[in-house]
Amino acid sequence: MTIALFDLDNTLIDRQQAVAIWARAFAADRGLDPAAEAHIGEALRERASPETFTRLREELTLAKPAAQLWADYIQGIAAKVNARTEAIEGIQQLRASGWTVGILTNGAADIQRAKLAAAGLTDAVDAIAISEEIGSRKPDPAAFHTALALCGSDRPAEAWMVGDNPEGDIGGAQQAGLRTIWLRGRPWPQHLSPAHHSVDTITDAIQILMKEGVQ
Repeated sequence: MTIALFDLDNTLIDRQQAVAIWARAFAADRGLDPAAEAHIGEALRERASPETFTRLREELTLAKPAAQLWADYIQGIAAKVNARTEAIEGIQQLRASGWTVGILTNGAADIQRAKLAAAGLTDAVDAIAISEEIGSRKPDPAAFHTALALCGSDRPAEAWMVGDNPEGDIGGAQQAGLRTIWLRGRPWPQHLSPAHHSVDTITDAIQILMKEGVQ
């Protein structure tokens, strides 16, 4: 069994763009200045959780309860994310060629599930592993082993991880024994061993996997 695991945010979907659009609309609706908009975007840049909105509510003196702000964010961000067309097509191509495809993502279950559904990815893959649901986060090797188990495998050497985060996606996968494809975009930490492949687009990653699958 050949397995490909994909990261979600900024790999299969463009989370950064969706967050920027959402932050702009959120600030405009509340009459907040550009500095506040930038602060919101920075607070949400790497990850978001209910606690993020507890802090933002206090810092920006927002009227709504933090729980409602979080719920609004889930709904709003889900409406703004789209799976990259080439990602959906690539996943379909891989599965048609006999690959088992899973998604391994860090984050809260409610927001990640909402994004997956809105992007049309829930039913596009064989398995989904979300850190809150499985009890471990990338780069913990346990997260990768659990994702593989959900895909029906206990053989990391036969699996690949595709992602944009050097530490979380690539470093963690390497520790877990998977082969790796890094989607360039962030600086590469010098202490990390290089990925097996480094690419600029998800299409490039799919093409590598397709070639590996026929060897």
